[in-house]
Amino acid sequence: MKIAIVVQRYGSEINGGAELHARYVAERLSRHATVEVLTTCAKDYLTWKNEWPSGEETVNGIRVRRFPVSCPRNTDDFGRRSALVFDRQHSLADELAWLDSEGPKSPALIRHIDQVRDKFDFFLFFSARYYHAWHGARAVRGKAILVPTAERDPAMGLHMFGPMFRDVRALMYNSFEERDLIHGVSGNQAVPGVVVGVGSAIPERTQPWRFRKKFNVKRPFAIYIGRIDDNKGCPALFEHFINYAANYPRGLDLILLGKAVIPVPSHPRLRAVGFVSEEDKFDGLAAADLLVMPSQFESLSMVALEAWALGKPVLVNGACDVLRGQTLRANGGLCYESFDEFAEAMYCLEASGPIGAILGRQGREFFKRHYAWPVIEKKYLDMFDRLKRDSSVRPVEPWPGWWARRRRTLPPARQIVDSVPAGPVLR
Repeated sequence: MKIAIVVQRYGSEINGGAELHARYVAERLSRHATVEVLTTCAKDYLTWKNEWPSGEETVNGIRVRRFPVSCPRNTDDFGRRSALVFDRQHSLADELAWLDSEGPKSPALIRHIDQVRDKFDFFLFFSARYYHAWHGARAVRGKAILVPTAERDPAMGLHMFGPMFRDVRALMYNSFEERDLIHGVSGNQAVPGVVVGVGSAIPERTQPWRFRKKFNVKRPFAIYIGRIDDNKGCPALFEHFINYAANYPRGLDLILLGKAVIPVPSHPRLRAVGFVSEEDKFDGLAAADLLVMPSQFESLSMVALEAWALGKPVLVNGACDVLRGQTLRANGGLCYESFDEFAEAMYCLEASGPIGAILGRQGREFFKRHYAWPVIEKKYLDMFDRLKRDSSVRPVEPWPGWWARRRRTLPPARQIVDSVPAGPVLR
């Protein structure tokens, strides 16, 4: 069996999000099939500037083909087009122009996908909202499997994505909340799909003391791992933590791991140590009392799964349906939606607190049952087998003509997403 994994950017330097998800899946599926990655030359998700050379290379034993992005993102243009399609009545042509503006636009990648369609059994497209997934899935619709990595954001309400969700052979969802959101906006319940998520490369042993020594950490602490950015809820986290530190002088410190896109406040109990290695990340998780996840928009929190794998409880933003549902199903942490809830939860989850160790153990059992790699791999392999047994392809939905694509009769995408029931899925 030969599998192509198509993703917006790819490399061992990218340590989060859908791109890390794609790399983990590629490396694990390579044990069962021939895997090749098709991606762009972009390294930065904000600019999509070509930084890697086009052509072939090998990354951790996986063959990777890179194709150039036709132009970097123009943030002003993208902002204007987003405001139009998210908040105003618009046309299908407006949505397609938004997709081009969002990037990374790579016609060369799409041409290659079309040219090699007969060489692969299936194409796994990561991240539904991007150019390569929409155009690529249309090019090989009989072999396209989508890993949407969709969050509850207005983009999922765009009319153009409905046919894609209904036309692919199957979807590999990250969470029950993501599945229900996509069902709600597209009505694709008849398309085969499974909630699979992703595993993680958990080390057999960690050395908490090594992290403490390397970064001169002497006090107990909570840890945040990921991009330090507005979109990840970091400003609210900073505000909550500074108030917490004032009210709990003997409480936990907060250590941040990841690239800082926004300024980090200067505070004696708040430290950002920057981008770190995988070894340092897992040592830091093992040394921490708990993991904090302040993001309001997630399709799955890989770092929460990693914390549970190490027996650590999590504290998540309860306004994010996915994080709340994930935490409640695991019974592996607490949720907060206000400063008071944040502060009380920090106290409860301290290593010396009443329930942190219990929730951490429950999270570890949840990880073993649902997110250990043998479980994840089996779900992918079972889906491949299912699709091979049923080779029928649904009739393609007719595409509107030139004039119909330009009629501004489509409702704001935000309105569509807001109409879909929200909340965690507890089953």
